[in-house]
Amino acid sequence: METIVFDIGETLVRDDRHWASWADWLGVPPHTVSALVGAAVTQGRDCADALRILRPGMDPGEAYHARAAAGRGEHLDETDLYPDVRPALAGLRSLGFRVVVAGDRTARAGELLRAMDLPADLVVTSEEWGVTKPDRDFFTRVLEVSGASPEATLYVGDHPADDLFPAKSSGLRAAHIRRGPYGHWWADHPDVIETADWRVSTLTELPALLGGAGRGKTPAAPREQTTLSAQSTLPAQSTLPAQSTLPERPTLPEGSERSERPTLPERSEGSERSAPSDRSRA
Repeated sequence: METIVFDIGETLVRDDRHWASWADWLGVPPHTVSALVGAAVTQGRDCADALRILRPGMDPGEAYHARAAAGRGEHLDETDLYPDVRPALAGLRSLGFRVVVAGDRTARAGELLRAMDLPADLVVTSEEWGVTKPDRDFFTRVLEVSGASPEATLYVGDHPADDLFPAKSSGLRAAHIRRGPYGHWWADHPDVIETADWRVSTLTELPALLGGAGRGKTPAAPREQTTLSAQSTLPAQSTLPAQSTLPERPTLPEGSERSERPTLPERSEGSERSAPSDRSRA
């Protein structure tokens, strides 16, 4: 392993503020938004569906820009970071790894994250690249900035359909973190277990894993097909564990094939595809 690339929402950054700000904008209790986001997660749906349920017909992208125009736009600071972020990133850099932060967020989020002076060699967002996950082009860009071969590049994220499966189908290695709604709900799904090169509960596990035995781990062959098992479907393309049965389940991201099992979310990060700038994996 030479380069470690991190997702942003619910991998490095908590989405509490993100959903609370939407609740405030819509004039509903934060718990209502959180509960609806949780329901979307277990059904394998897009988290932005929580907003559409509260305001039928609302375009989350347009609403995002309306909030910004009203002076109630995006904000990130040190309190939004998970406590293990700085120690983990610094530990990886001290071991000689190149550390990159690249996730589905707005250009504004990129500016705010860079202002935090994280221990990373590069911080970039999907809006700055003009492409979002799980599109293969996103991971092509990841490889362009990694400075390493696909098998020497590790992508770390919480969302099976947006992070794990497309990273592996693009030839990268992948680590799944049990964090946030998607990370917890789908962590033990058979396809997640089978696909991930490593599964962790905290980012501070990575320096020890990759600095020691992790470096010698034989890379798993890229999976052109990733299926999940009997559980529920995630928001955009993938199948998951047996816990809740959803209505029509979405399919796995391009490069993955779905079986009779439920599918994973097509996107996440509280993602609003129409507003790549406000995508947050709840």
